[in-house]
Amino acid sequence: MESYDLVILGGGLAGMCAAVEAGEQGAHVLLLEKQDELGGSTVLSSGYMAFAGTDMQDAAGIIDSTESLLDDMIEVGGGVNDTSLVNTYGRHQFDTYSWLVEHGIEFRALEAVSGHSVPRGHIIDPHQAIQSLYRKVKDLPNVTIRFCASAKRLLKNTEGRIDRIVYDFDGADHTVAAIKGVILASGGFAKSEELLQQFAPQLNGALRIGGAGNQGDGLQMAWEHGAWVQDLPYLNGTYGFHPTASGAVKSQGLAFYKGGIIVNQLGKRFVNESISYKLLGKAAFEQPEQITYQVWDQTVMDKSVFDDPLYDFELLRRRRLLYVVDTLEELADCIDVPPEVLEDTISRYNQGIQNGEDPDFGRKSLTHNYGKPTPIEKAPFYAFESTVAMLATYAGIAVNAAGQVVNPYAEPIPGLYAAGEITGGFHGAGYMTGSSLGKAAVFGRIAVQTAIAEIKV
Repeated sequence: MESYDLVILGGGLAGMCAAVEAGEQGAHVLLLEKQDELGGSTVLSSGYMAFAGTDMQDAAGIIDSTESLLDDMIEVGGGVNDTSLVNTYGRHQFDTYSWLVEHGIEFRALEAVSGHSVPRGHIIDPHQAIQSLYRKVKDLPNVTIRFCASAKRLLKNTEGRIDRIVYDFDGADHTVAAIKGVILASGGFAKSEELLQQFAPQLNGALRIGGAGNQGDGLQMAWEHGAWVQDLPYLNGTYGFHPTASGAVKSQGLAFYKGGIIVNQLGKRFVNESISYKLLGKAAFEQPEQITYQVWDQTVMDKSVFDDPLYDFELLRRRRLLYVVDTLEELADCIDVPPEVLEDTISRYNQGIQNGEDPDFGRKSLTHNYGKPTPIEKAPFYAFESTVAMLATYAGIAVNAAGQVVNPYAEPIPGLYAAGEITGGFHGAGYMTGSSLGKAAVFGRIAVQTAIAEIKV
């Protein structure tokens, strides 16, 4: 039987950060990736990572702090986040940013997105990030990656410690020993209809565009050994995708965070557009026939950001996904809503901005606590039909601040660690953009450090 110090399941950002960290610490590592390539949901993401106090922010004159970052996370999470996880993120977020830069990850821009009080969305190209880490791994002779290798079960020894993994490779079952532990970094269950029906039936009809390997198998393997779960009641889709979205092709836009509004098929607003786009997804799914539109004017269009994964509105126009007209009456006709209702909706919204108070939903900012709304009045006018996608599940097995998987009594399950999307507890009831990739990197490394230290003790 093969034997390694650590076995890592999954080759997304969490798994790759764990593999590099473990390899550089001298551990003998095997990473099992069930697909034929690395990346998982990471490479389908918008590429935002939430960090505070970085050189990029300093260069842009942005004042931010770890305290502000954590305050926003807890506020967006409805105060039900596991504070030990959030605080651990705070202690390690800046060092993790620096570690990523040192390992070749390129941060190319800053934006304020969901849950940000200042621009702290540090944007990477997810493919570049994964490939940079892969290059590091290939330089480490003590780290092996096995593709098309699907883990099936976790096994424990007579003392109750997880120390072996059964996996399928080349059509046969293999068993490998993990002396120092197993790190689950296998993603969520956005592509498992069985689990989505079990835990999120309210998302029937949401687009399914998560990583193909995200079937929840890692979750099930952990549940077999008593892992507790967190955040499942807060499962929501991500708002802002065009109904034709089917994967990584650019068909998402968040014009509402630059000053647009969202209306239903009756032509009425139904939500404060500055809240988390996970919560916007919930509100959108409650609308008649689940049909909604983002509506904005040229003032917002001028804020389009070239090659940005969320704010490149000009790219949406080039792909013919936008309605573009000169009057609100024409826009109403394009999206088949009553013209008088749409005009009244926008007039009321504009009047609220002029009076300093949104009379219907209390909107005071563009996103969370950042930016000032502007009237929708400058032609041409734009509309973007938008729906909800199940891209990542943001809920799952419970872990403690050391990255150990825990049972319902908060007791660590010996030999079992987890990081990334498979874990719950961190996000709570909402979602701050960039915190998912951020936690993947932070806790991927922490899980390794804990596993190695535990055995040394």
